[in-house]
Amino acid sequence: MSTPHEEKCDVLIIGSGVAGMSAAIAAASSGMKVIVVEKASYFGGTTARSGGWLWIPNTNLAKAYGHHELPDQAFTYIQNQAGAGFDERRVRAFLTNGPKAIEFFMSKTAVQFDMPLTFPDYHAEAPGAAQGGRSMVTRPYDARELGPLLKTLGPVLPELTVFGVTIGSGKEIVHFMRVTRSLESAWYVTKRLAKHFLEVMKYGRGMTLTNGNALAARLAKSAADLSVPVWLSSPALQLLHDGDRVTGAVVERDGKKVSVKARHGVVLASGGFPHDFQRRKETYPHVKSGHGHYSPTPQTNVGDGARMAEAVGGIFDKTLSNAAAWTPMSLVPRKDGTTGIMPHFIDRAKPGVIAVNLDGRRFANEANSYHDLVQAMIAASKGKSETACWLIADHAALRRYGLGFVKPFPMPLGSQLRNGYLKRGRTIADLAKQLGVNAQTLETTIRQYNESAQYGRDPEFGRGSKAYNRYQGDALHTPNPCVAPLRTGPFYAIKLVPGDLGSFMGIRTNEHAQVITADGVPVPGLYAAGNDAASIMGGEYSGAGITLGPGLTFGYVAGNHIADHATVSHPGRTATPVRQALAATY
Repeated sequence: MSTPHEEKCDVLIIGSGVAGMSAAIAAASSGMKVIVVEKASYFGGTTARSGGWLWIPNTNLAKAYGHHELPDQAFTYIQNQAGAGFDERRVRAFLTNGPKAIEFFMSKTAVQFDMPLTFPDYHAEAPGAAQGGRSMVTRPYDARELGPLLKTLGPVLPELTVFGVTIGSGKEIVHFMRVTRSLESAWYVTKRLAKHFLEVMKYGRGMTLTNGNALAARLAKSAADLSVPVWLSSPALQLLHDGDRVTGAVVERDGKKVSVKARHGVVLASGGFPHDFQRRKETYPHVKSGHGHYSPTPQTNVGDGARMAEAVGGIFDKTLSNAAAWTPMSLVPRKDGTTGIMPHFIDRAKPGVIAVNLDGRRFANEANSYHDLVQAMIAASKGKSETACWLIADHAALRRYGLGFVKPFPMPLGSQLRNGYLKRGRTIADLAKQLGVNAQTLETTIRQYNESAQYGRDPEFGRGSKAYNRYQGDALHTPNPCVAPLRTGPFYAIKLVPGDLGSFMGIRTNEHAQVITADGVPVPGLYAAGNDAASIMGGEYSGAGITLGPGLTFGYVAGNHIADHATVSHPGRTATPVRQALAATY
């Protein structure tokens, strides 16, 4: 057997999403030689496809916007949300280091964030919750700043674009939804589209990056500024170790095996296991029942980090309340014959929209968070042929707000009707026939809902009773931004199925992001962050950015912990911490 080619570095990062790049930048800023390896042919991982929001309390950015929290307020919230999965040491590490990470990135790198004046926690009525100041969004980025790196930036989901434009998930999306009702919004959208089309004519693509694409780009630019190489199409195959200590990994690059020796640490940040079908069967309740699951995350996220960690004594934590960050999806037929996956984030909260189970009955507050709705969908589908539900709207709501991949007026909807994505019925009974639902049941459901909805009330499930409901509703609709009767035919429906934005269950780590054994002992030289590590939220999704925020934070923690505890040996002298030496000896 031939000996693999050898490379040396101080830190090896496996994965190029927010956690991996955060760790790389933190370590490289301390003078360490870092190599990032990425299995996919592009960088950015799930981050590049995300909304680009980060949930981190008590930052200076929040304080600059007037958000000040009581001591331990966020700690109380996480403790309440995580339940039995609460890990005090890791939570305190997150709350301590999260603000430091934001300060570091915003002051030292190309990574920049903005914060809306209000964006409530998803369970804003719970102890310790806040109405704003915790969720921040990545600032849009000029793609030209990336230079040659742009061609290998991870793509956005096509289903989340309009004419190829990735709409920003803050104020911008509000303008697009109000384009026919506000002169200000119409002018904004006109300028935004005109700018995009001019950029396409000049550069062959739009140059304004938003959401997670902007975050991935900003991180890549920051890493490039520190001369951190990113090896694409280079999967890590197995960890190298000397006794108990992890010393690097075997990486496949250009068809050859490369032994990458990392003198001070390896960070696992390979994106979790959303496409590991065996692990899904073990941990996803609906998949255990033989039902389908759909994830828009990169197909390369197959649990490599967990398997490598387990091989050297790490533990995969299955004790969390939910295995993944659940999100309702609809399946979009594409023109090329493939199927796209469309996440449903905000349409469910709009007035004139409800969801029913496969029997034609409502089963939850549709305006609650996507994670909560899928949990309710799974429970409502027990004993059924599939885990699914129908999202229903009347004509007025559909044309005003859109529904899933169907855009609001004046965009046409004929193609979605022809390919079967959108179902339409002249009457509720006609729609029920299209859905295979009992007509009398569906008519009764909507009649009962309409009786109270005409007054802006939903006594059955309380749409609009929570701050997050109202935030995602239509502020211009009164008296309840989330409630209106379904009266104006024809009526429409889209099937929703369970999906995820990434996994929550993962490798057990300590407060320093070190991988630990069943006894709680760190595996020397091995770290994990992002979706490779078990979520600090215990399997719950409690605010916008609850994956990216801890991912950035614990990547930063890992990079700094490696630098703080690494030493460089000098002949005839005592070993010196790397931060002091700022030198490499090979």
